[in-house]
Amino acid sequence: MEQISLDWQPRRRILSVTELNFEIRSTLAKSFADLWVSGEVSGLKIAPSGHAYFTLKDARSQIRCVCFKSTLRLIKFRPRDGMAALARGRIEVYEARGDYQFLIDWLEPQGAGALQLAFEQLKQKLEAEGLFASDRKRPLPRFPRRIGIVTSPSGAAIRDMLNILDRRHPGLHIRVYPALVQGDGSVQAVTAGIEYFSRTPWADVVIVGRGGGSLEDLWTFNEESVARAIARCAVPVISAVGHETDVTIADFTADLRAATPSAAAELVIAPKLSLCEQVDALRRRAERCAILRLAQASSRVHQQGIHRANVVLHRRIARISLRVDDLENRTREIIRRQVAARKRKLDALDARLRRQDARVKLAEARRRLTATVAASERAIEQSIVAARRRWEALAAGLAQLSPVRILERGYAIVDDGSGSILRQSSQVHVGQDIGVRLWRGRLRGKVIEVQGE
Repeated sequence: MEQISLDWQPRRRILSVTELNFEIRSTLAKSFADLWVSGEVSGLKIAPSGHAYFTLKDARSQIRCVCFKSTLRLIKFRPRDGMAALARGRIEVYEARGDYQFLIDWLEPQGAGALQLAFEQLKQKLEAEGLFASDRKRPLPRFPRRIGIVTSPSGAAIRDMLNILDRRHPGLHIRVYPALVQGDGSVQAVTAGIEYFSRTPWADVVIVGRGGGSLEDLWTFNEESVARAIARCAVPVISAVGHETDVTIADFTADLRAATPSAAAELVIAPKLSLCEQVDALRRRAERCAILRLAQASSRVHQQGIHRANVVLHRRIARISLRVDDLENRTREIIRRQVAARKRKLDALDARLRRQDARVKLAEARRRLTATVAASERAIEQSIVAARRRWEALAAGLAQLSPVRILERGYAIVDDGSGSILRQSSQVHVGQDIGVRLWRGRLRGKVIEVQGE
């Protein structure tokens, strides 16, 4: 019977961290290649590179998301925090950190159309910059001779505008810049047409427009580049896009909005017949004014004598009034200078009086007296201290020389009884009374023997 080894172990597969992250990335990329995820945008950050980083979250979970600049440019609206969004993309693993994230290929809002949201966001942005302000709107020329039109040359809008302009005012110079007004390349074409008429000093006014359509069809005129081209245009611009109920960003930016392209043709210039009638009316008014002015001139000639006398008198009075005003001003100036001089003199006297004030001098003397007394007290105190020190030194020296100090060591002073100190034995005799002074106390005695040295 074959014996089985108990120490056998299965072969281990050891992966590096990079290899593990690579396999996780490959697995997730295969399993989660095309997903639609809904959630709330949170923590949105736009990096200097143009990439957008944010988090999609719901009530219980969240996932990191990345939207590259190339994708973000294709999205009509701009995401913001708190927005409910629907994202399409795939799961990617950032191997350097071992993090997984949702790489977004498309993003659209939930609860509102992407185009309508983009419209509102761009409208708010341009309005904040002042592109819709009424004070920057330019008036249209009253009698434009050259009209530029940016639109499709094959649409019904251009035919309607040309028919109306020819009927209302024949002989106008009209130049059409052919442009796509829908689909790919339409934004660049419309922008180029506006910039053409702004760059070449030919047109007096420019009409930009097209016929009606859906929001998607009219979206070219909701693009930021078209709005800014209208705002930069060197000549006034009329926006004529769609039907009367259609509103675009170009309508807010233009100097004048026309409800339809046909309405723009009617607004750009008055009918020629109406202008001729206005010219006739102005001519008749000028004739009436000329007749009235001649009548007024005749009346003035008849009354010139009286009027001349009144004029001369009024001029004389005016000259006298001027003289009086001049004298009054000079008098006021003299009085002002005198008052100023008197005030300066009064201020000088007041300052001098303050310097001579007895209270000031008394206060100064009191201050000096106080300082002198304090200095004297300090000097006396210092003298007393010095005298005390000298006295203490003398007393200490005297104490050292005092005979009493000798008596402390056991010596005695002997006198002859009458107070004279005895210095030698020959000064006394036997039987004589003597006194002895000790360190403490005195003694009385008699001499019983006298000895020599």
